[in-house]
Amino acid sequence: MKQIILGTAGHIDHGKTSLIKAISGYDTDRLKEEKQRGITIELGFAALDLPSGIHIGIVDVPGHEKFIKNMVAGATGIDVVAMIIAADEGVMPQTREHLEICTLLGIQYGFIVLTKIDMVDNEWAELVQEDLHEFVEGTFLENAPVIPVSSVTGEGIPEFIQTLDRFCANIKVKKPSGLFRLPVDRVFTMKGFGTVITGTLISGSISVGETVMIYPGDIKSKIRGLQVHDQQVNTAEAGMRTAINFQGIEKATVNRGDVIARVDTLKNSYMIDAELHLLESNIRPVKSRDRVRLHTGTSEFPCNVILLDRESLEPGETAVVQLRLDAPVACVKDDRFVVRSYSPVRTLGGGRILNPIPNKHKRFKEETNADLQALANADEETLILLHAKDAGYAEITYSDLPVVTNLSGKQLDKYLQLLLSKQVIIQTDKENKRYIHKNTYETFKLKVLELLGLYHSKNPLKSGMPKGELKSKFPPILSDKLFNHLLNTMIKTDDIVLLENNVRLAGHKVTLKADQSDIKEKIIETYLTSGLQPPYFKELTDELKIDPKESKNVLMLLVKEGSIVKVKEELFFHADIIQELEKRLVAFLKSNSEINTPQFKEMTGASRKYTIPLLEFFDDENVTIRVGDIRQLRKQ
Repeated sequence: MKQIILGTAGHIDHGKTSLIKAISGYDTDRLKEEKQRGITIELGFAALDLPSGIHIGIVDVPGHEKFIKNMVAGATGIDVVAMIIAADEGVMPQTREHLEICTLLGIQYGFIVLTKIDMVDNEWAELVQEDLHEFVEGTFLENAPVIPVSSVTGEGIPEFIQTLDRFCANIKVKKPSGLFRLPVDRVFTMKGFGTVITGTLISGSISVGETVMIYPGDIKSKIRGLQVHDQQVNTAEAGMRTAINFQGIEKATVNRGDVIARVDTLKNSYMIDAELHLLESNIRPVKSRDRVRLHTGTSEFPCNVILLDRESLEPGETAVVQLRLDAPVACVKDDRFVVRSYSPVRTLGGGRILNPIPNKHKRFKEETNADLQALANADEETLILLHAKDAGYAEITYSDLPVVTNLSGKQLDKYLQLLLSKQVIIQTDKENKRYIHKNTYETFKLKVLELLGLYHSKNPLKSGMPKGELKSKFPPILSDKLFNHLLNTMIKTDDIVLLENNVRLAGHKVTLKADQSDIKEKIIETYLTSGLQPPYFKELTDELKIDPKESKNVLMLLVKEGSIVKVKEELFFHADIIQELEKRLVAFLKSNSEINTPQFKEMTGASRKYTIPLLEFFDDENVTIRVGDIRQLRKQ
């Protein structure tokens, strides 16, 4: 069933509340102060059954300029607006500002109601109607009907209801969304029920018993009861004026401006990328870093306007901007917003949100500005690609995509499959559904090939670059999981080889120069002839008169190849010598079951500075096990 919200707009004391009472029987002025002063201060709500059977919700907004922020909050979720203009006063300042706000919020349907016609003669009423045509020229109300009414005499009320019924029949059904969202516009307590909030359900649906989250506070609670237009229901859907009774939530924990949604479906952010239009009615431009009041949904936040491609935004101009807020907000792409000045307080402009969870942008970056301009008009596939590209090594997550694209789950799955089949995005984590842009992988691949090439040229005798060292060359935002995934992709395509935690280019081979081959032969001969009492490394380089750095590289290559065995720092043996000693040691232990240090010293014929490191080496190699002062053969 189609769900419609009618909102009123117009100057103070032009008869908005009286009209609602005349058509619905509801008096939306509920506060004592409103009764005393005769003006609407807070939002009021009513309901009406139209002749066609459509059931609509009605939002009555304040007209006084001091309560414009309440008016903006009430305009959230409105489908059709009744612009109220009193016949005895005509267009007034708040009439103009309310029309500007409705335009900025993207309201497309509306008509004009000329109230208090019982207070003027026909000639005056006709003059006022002529003025109205000039007032709405170029706006969404340009061709809207004008309905003269009197809430006192009832004149024009039937025509008003017929016009409203006709408008509601032509309003398009809201596009489906998997995101349930309800911006809070009222919070109160009811005896026997506890905390109750009300708002217009702007997308999705919700049922009694479900657990929801209050953003931006991230407070979880279960829905104990739902009401739609004063009727208990089990499920509420988009377009309905809804009251929610929470379980175990204190009134102080929920505020107007909060958003009710399912758990972990929205994201809080201190920044918003947006398309901002500055009203032509402004007398001065907005400069970068100007302080303004941001109104989105039912919330109001102080923020700074960061102009990304210019120093100032002139009246009538539109630009992509980043809004940096004092407090977090939870929005979705294409949400509408309004910005108002601090002093004097008036509406400056507004527009729609392009990215509700952006990174912080540097100004005057052509690529950033081009991407943001593209976001404004991108199709679904391009939208996903732009966000995947922007995420880079941080990856874009499936849970973020509904927020940044405003696509339903089915739509999102469809376009993700198309992009994966085209291989323009890569799924990096199937379990948690994370994705990167193909360009991110190509950038990573080129960087790895470049780094390994440089490493091989500087370290020709090393078989490869330690994996941890390679990872350290990339930004910290690149997770270990993604790093390993991308490396494995390169391994599968035979670009690189990973061996013993060292990474090398697939075509890399260790080759020795003539002088290095000479050093290699000298080292092998020295360790072979010295047997179990070889020189320590420094003694070796002094004895052979060779460069320590060069000889160390050659020596470590021999260790890698297995020709030389490292027993401890600076102490190396020829592999054949170690193997022969191990055979003798094992044979001795099989015959005698244990060996002590003096016996091992006698076996080797070497001094203590060699025998102790050798015993510890065989312990580490799991050949022997130390028990007190003796060694025994470790059971295999």
